[in-house]
Amino acid sequence: MEEKKLWYVVNAYSGHEQKVKDYLESRRESMGMENNIFRVIIPQRTEVEIKDGVKKEKVRKMFPGYVLIEMVMSDEAWYVVRNTPGVTGFIGSSGKGAKPIPLSDEEVKKFIGDGEEQAKPINTDVEVGDLVSIIDGPFKGMSGTIESEDKENEKLTVLIDLFGQETPVEVDLIQVTKN
Repeated sequence: MEEKKLWYVVNAYSGHEQKVKDYLESRRESMGMENNIFRVIIPQRTEVEIKDGVKKEKVRKMFPGYVLIEMVMSDEAWYVVRNTPGVTGFIGSSGKGAKPIPLSDEEVKKFIGDGEEQAKPINTDVEVGDLVSIIDGPFKGMSGTIESEDKENEKLTVLIDLFGQETPVEVDLIQVTKN
């Protein structure tokens, strides 16, 4: 029996990841597995989406159908996890009673991070070259073409017709809507 707690990946029915997480956490307590099963995580990230000038945060699953479990791999813990409703098996196990292979430290860092807050990716329905209307700010009501975008700072450079001349102006992502 291993004494070290490591991370393992469990395959779950797609769309049932939260139920599997809840089942595992309740079974950990009800079956006295607190010393073997520690954390259960659904790998996900928050993305900022800007559409029609409205900024929304959405949580997206990084790997639908998978749940990460930090555990000490004992026969009892392996049995409890494998026989949890919604769990179809461990990833990295050949079956036939073979124990699964844990994730490497690099993989764990990639999936759950290293505790540092990471920038939220921004999804917009506009891209360079699109024709947009400015819906807010000093250039409200004007249309133009996106020349460049700075997603990190949530800014766009839009070429508008100002006094008969094409002029670049900087606007926030939420100040435009796609034509």
